[in-house]
This record gives sequence, C-alpha cells and structure tokens, in this order.
Amino acid sequence: MELYQMTIHELHEKLVAKEISAKEITESVFSRIDKVEDKVKAYLLITRDTAFEQAKDIDEKIAAGEKISPLAGIPAAIKDVMCTRGVRTTCGSKILENYVPVYTSTAVENLLREGIVMTGKTNMDEFAMGSSNENSRFFPTHNPWDLERVPGGSSGGSAAAVAADEAIFSLGSDTGGSIRQPAALCGVVGMKPTYGLVSRYGLIAFASSLDQIGPFTKDVTDCAIVLNYLIGHDPMDSTSVKIDKPDYTKALVGDLKGIRIGVPKELMAEGIDSQVKSVVENAIRILAENGALVAETSLPNLAYALSAYYIIAPAEASSNLARFDGVRYGYRVPDAEDLMDMYMRTRAEGFGDEVKRRIMLGTYALSAGYYEAYYGRAQKVRTLIINDFNRAFDEFDVLVSPTSPTTAFKIGERIADPLQMYLSDICTIPVNLAGIPGISVPCGMVDGLPVGLQIIGKSLGEEMVLRVAYNFEQLFGWKEKPNL
Repeated sequence: MELYQMTIHELHEKLVAKEISAKEITESVFSRIDKVEDKVKAYLLITRDTAFEQAKDIDEKIAAGEKISPLAGIPAAIKDVMCTRGVRTTCGSKILENYVPVYTSTAVENLLREGIVMTGKTNMDEFAMGSSNENSRFFPTHNPWDLERVPGGSSGGSAAAVAADEAIFSLGSDTGGSIRQPAALCGVVGMKPTYGLVSRYGLIAFASSLDQIGPFTKDVTDCAIVLNYLIGHDPMDSTSVKIDKPDYTKALVGDLKGIRIGVPKELMAEGIDSQVKSVVENAIRILAENGALVAETSLPNLAYALSAYYIIAPAEASSNLARFDGVRYGYRVPDAEDLMDMYMRTRAEGFGDEVKRRIMLGTYALSAGYYEAYYGRAQKVRTLIINDFNRAFDEFDVLVSPTSPTTAFKIGERIADPLQMYLSDICTIPVNLAGIPGISVPCGMVDGLPVGLQIIGKSLGEEMVLRVAYNFEQLFGWKEKPNL
C-alpha cells in the first residue's frame, strides 16, 4: 500500500515508530497529486513548498525525541473558504481572485498548531453556494469515481481530494449539506459538527446561522481524531460554545446493543432514488441485526425545511456579501465613472450567476413589507423543525437517512435547473436548520457510484453519532476505491 492511501492513524503509528518520515508521506501525496490532479481538479492552489517546510519541521521534532500530535506530518487540504495568512483565499469567486488574508481562520490555525502539512486550497462552489461544484469561478471539480460526474458541493474539491488520495484528510464547510452530500457522492466520511462547536472565525460567511466547518476523512477513526483538534471555544466567535473538550476517539467502541435508532419516514419518501433507498435500507438492516433498536419515526415539519432554508440562507447571504463592494478588498472594476458605477459593475462582474440569484432572493425577502412574511415566517418554521428533532431525540439516540437522494449526477445535467439542484440537499438541510451534528459514511454502491448513510445526533451528541458510524463502518467493511 502506498503512503498516500493510508489513514491518519496508520501514518501516525509509522511516524512514531520511525518507520517513515513526514517528508516521505508528503512526497507520496504530491506524487499522487502530480498523477491525477489534471483529471480531478480538486485544488485551486497547491502549496508544495510550504508543505515540505512543514514536513521538515515535524521530522526535526521526531529526531529530537519530541512527542508529536496524531495530526503531525499529515497532509491536509483546506477548502478555499477559510482564510490562510499569506496564502491566496478566493472563495471560488472572481471578486476574491487575488485576495491574500492577513490572518488564519481559527479552525485551520488549530490544525497547523498540531503540525499538519497543508497541501493546498481546494475548489468549491462560489461562496459555498451550490451542490455540485459547478459554480466555481475557475473550473468544475470531477468526481474520482466517474470523471464525467460532479463530486457534490459546495465542498466538492475537499471531498474529491480525499477520495482521490490527493490528501489524507481535508476541511470543508457545511451550510445545507456541503460536507455530507459531497462525502456521500465521493465515497468518503464527512461530518458536520454541532453549530458553534467549531469556530467560524476566519470562515468567509455565506449564512452565519447555518455555516459550520468539519472534516473529510478516509474512515470514522480519522474523523474523530481531526474533530478532537478542530473544536474548542474561541473568543473571536460569539457563537462558539464553551464545553469541556471530549476525546472523541473514546466513543469508538464496538457495540450497538440497546442503541435506539429512528428512521424518519419523511427522509425515506418520495424524491429518494429507489436504488439509493434500497442500499440505505440494507445499511439499516445491518444496524438492526447487530443490536440496535430500530423504529420508524416522523418529523412532520421537514416538509417545509427546503422552503425555509431558501429564505433564511439567501437572506443571510445578502447581508454577508454586501461587504464585497470593491472598496476594501477584492476585485474592483478599473474604469468606473463614479462611485455608484464602481459598486454596481464590481458586483455585477465579480459575482457569478448563482451568487447573484441568492443575493436577489435574500434582498427581496428582507425588504420593507416582506421581512415578516418571508424571513420571519421561515424562522418560525425553523423553530418547528428544531422541536421535531427534540421530540425525536426524547425517543431515539440517533436518526438515520440517505445523505443524498441520488448518486452523483453528470456535470451539466442540472446546471440549468436551479430547483432540481436545490433538491440535492433535501436530506441534509434540516440538520443545519436545527444546528445538530450529522455524519455521512459510505454504505454501498449503485451502478458503480457510492451511496452515503447519514447519521444524525442531538446537539453536542457527536460521541453517539461517531459510535454508530464507527460500528456501521466495522460491520459493513467498506473497501471500495475509485479507479484512477
């Protein structure tokens, strides 16, 4: 097995035993990038020189006998929505095409402190708005399982990088499913933590009440390891929660006996591809046959989740993206006639079609006379959905569903139909509205393409989510890899 194919925990054991060096791991990953990146296009920027400098620092620490973190010397890719000091951060947009931040986001800083090797910044839908990665200003990323298909979005570059072994793990952001959906389509593990568990400081905002940073990994053990170092209270983020930091790897115990698992009928209903549904039902049978107590449940207000999300998210995006006006940073038209012309043309030329669509939707929803009718009512629906989940968690420890209603679709297939594209997140959006954790783990294949099982937990219930995910992973024994 090549080093680039290994997991974080496998590589860490070899580093500690001095069987390999951080430089050798880094060389292996970059050899893989050199081989497949032209086909996958997972990266917007590759930071090769920085990566080898970071690997050298870890090797020197090991040689000096210092104890190293489980993440030390591990190559990781960062979604290009997280600020990285001195490294271009574009958000997949023309308006930030040449933006170089003067600070690093807290989540990335937490990992750099542990000694990760940053391989580069990954491609994404512009300002994290999309479900396919086709809204990137620069180029679409291709799914490693079928290069004619999308990897999912908006964190498609991060998911594809891990699936193609171009990084050992990566970071993404999840506003309505943008970690879990591409994880499902690319056959990797992807987790959205509880809202506020991971600092959003330095995450360029799309919808502030929904955005959350999380990891893509090759297995659940790696996910728990990365989460251990991502979380923590941050005074720079007013929504950051204060909790005693757990060790999530201690939740990875091989036992499902007595765990209560609910299956929301609304997430197994019309709109879910029949073959995807069959694969997920088989995964649920595996859980039930190994000690879990499985029963159907209902979350009646989930029928309104998509509608509520596409009021709340665009409204917050309209507010957050008002700062991109050509004055303070980013793109500015070079030949504006006056200030108003500069504002209008900068935003018209700098933003792509999907971003403009959501800004207009959000501005309308927040406008005088419409605020309460749209945004206010959507927030009330959000409360009903939260209440539905709270009632379900009085009865169940976790809920399970498909992650995506379909497998990866072909590039260009839905780009002209925004409503069809929005339905790609129908299973994941409710989790963001409720601010609770969810993970996607591979659970089978349909026509050579991966299917993801979504496991949802109560607020700050990451341990139980990881426990169920880990047990399913061990029972199912996912070994499939894309043929690149």
